[in-house]
Amino acid sequence: MIEEGSKSSKSMVEKRQLFMEMRAQNFDVIRLSTYRTACKLRFVQKRCNLHLVDVWNMIEAFRDNGLSTLDHNAEINVSRLETILSSIFYQLNKRLPTTHQINVEQSIGLLLNFIVATYDSEGHGKLTVFAMKAMLATMCGGKILDKLRYIFSQISDSNGVMVYAKFDQFLREVLKLPTAVFEGPSFGYTEHSVRTCFPQQKKILLNTFLDVLMADPPPQYLVWLPLMHRLANVENVFHPVECSYCRSESMMGFRYRCQQCHGYQLCQSCFWRGHASGPHSNQHQMKEHSSWKSPAKKLSHAISKSLGCMPIGEPPHPVFPEAAERPQDLAHTTQLRPVANNMNDTVLISSGTPTPSKSTLESPSRLDEEHRLIARYAARLAAEASNSTQCPPTDLSFNFDANKQQRQLIAELENKNREILQEIQRLRLEHEQASQPTPEKAQQNPTLLAELRLLRHRKDELERRMSALQESRRELMVQLEGLMRLLKDEEQKQASQTGSSPHSSPSHSASCTMPMPIRSTSAGSTPTHTPQDCLAGVGDDVLDAFSQGVPRNLRNDLLVAADSITNTMSSLVKELHSVDDGLEDEEENMRNGREKVSSLKHPGKRQSTPSF
Repeated sequence: MIEEGSKSSKSMVEKRQLFMEMRAQNFDVIRLSTYRTACKLRFVQKRCNLHLVDVWNMIEAFRDNGLSTLDHNAEINVSRLETILSSIFYQLNKRLPTTHQINVEQSIGLLLNFIVATYDSEGHGKLTVFAMKAMLATMCGGKILDKLRYIFSQISDSNGVMVYAKFDQFLREVLKLPTAVFEGPSFGYTEHSVRTCFPQQKKILLNTFLDVLMADPPPQYLVWLPLMHRLANVENVFHPVECSYCRSESMMGFRYRCQQCHGYQLCQSCFWRGHASGPHSNQHQMKEHSSWKSPAKKLSHAISKSLGCMPIGEPPHPVFPEAAERPQDLAHTTQLRPVANNMNDTVLISSGTPTPSKSTLESPSRLDEEHRLIARYAARLAAEASNSTQCPPTDLSFNFDANKQQRQLIAELENKNREILQEIQRLRLEHEQASQPTPEKAQQNPTLLAELRLLRHRKDELERRMSALQESRRELMVQLEGLMRLLKDEEQKQASQTGSSPHSSPSHSASCTMPMPIRSTSAGSTPTHTPQDCLAGVGDDVLDAFSQGVPRNLRNDLLVAADSITNTMSSLVKELHSVDDGLEDEEENMRNGREKVSSLKHPGKRQSTPSF
């Protein structure tokens, strides 16, 4: 009993795991029910790894498990459903590279619990074959056109006309998906759903069915289905535009541009949550963009459109023949085997119904050509099958020639596709090379860089030396001015004093008031200094004039000192001239260095390169 209780509790936890993870994504903050439903179902699709299973692989799995021969209303139990899901995911792991393998057991458990919660809410342990086919064909990966063609083959009669009762059954089953993710009030099934999709009771063929479900906008009850596929296509689309609300410098996914506010654009997160700023309002009409086009591309697109170089109003899908669309059960095909075309492509080869190849660099025109080729080939096969009993043996050569032409056409299309891929790769490389900054050629010459650094250092050193010499010159001028002032003071004292010797006192005061050495910052010295301290660093003539306290004429002594200072100034001026000449030589060397750098940057220009 304890083991049974633990198993049941574990099963309940597994059933709720997917819904708990979905609630953690906080999708309910999205204000628009269409985007909210599409985001939730896209999350379920990716979490269960259904986005990796193509619709053609899903059809093949139905055939391998014998579902193609069962009636739509036949019931299967949960254990058989688990077996079918196991075959789907184990075959998926065989197709995937080893570095991208999935957890098969986890994927089976999550998807099985989601299907049971969606289609067996009452706990009967059974569900119909048609319900399982409709759910898996809708939630798997692949193109929406291929999905709708398969669904039409399941709800049409032998004449290729849609049966309204079967379409009503399809809507009943597929609209359980929004209800399972708690969006039933917006997209739940009602009795008027069929009339909403096809208001006029008339004969519905394949092209009409595709026109209605792939229209813009699609029917209200299925508007989330094409949106889910658009979400898958724009998940990695980059828009180099700043969001006008959150100020994010780039956008991923959808981009919305206001039709009334000039230059107002929102990222998908801000638009889904109803954010607005400035004069913009949520009531304004917004245009959804799923790609980014530069101004140059927009201009070329407008010019091509105005000149009639590109078709206007292309149909949303290729036009298929009016013959009956056969059910896509692949009953006469062999097991698909992956054949490596290149590193990124895998082509699925079969001997019956042709399957489209998946390429990482497919253009819309290439896809349209493939669809037209498939439709033409299917129509020709149907015509050959109907006339096979009436054709004599002589028609074998004609059939062989037709098959040969088809093979040649396929080969030509493959060569054209290969050339387009090579051209795209070449343009991408050229764009990457153009976007990279070109390094300066001077950086590739270390000798020239070393010479430039040496010249710059020599220039800085000469500028510092010249500044020091100018400061010394200023100090000498200040000291000379102090000497002249002292001379005038002593002459005034001699004129005012009487009875004193004209040589003794002036010589005594002069010997005590001589200026400091040249590097001193004061204009004179104090009377407490000794003559040796006052005359330190002065010329021989000044020392002779003021040594041993011998009284001499003050005017002559000052003239001698001034003459000594003048000689010092002359030598300083000569040194400054030599420094100026050195600076001019260094400037000339630097100018030659710059010319050499310019010649290295522009090797095409002919100019003389001075040598250092």
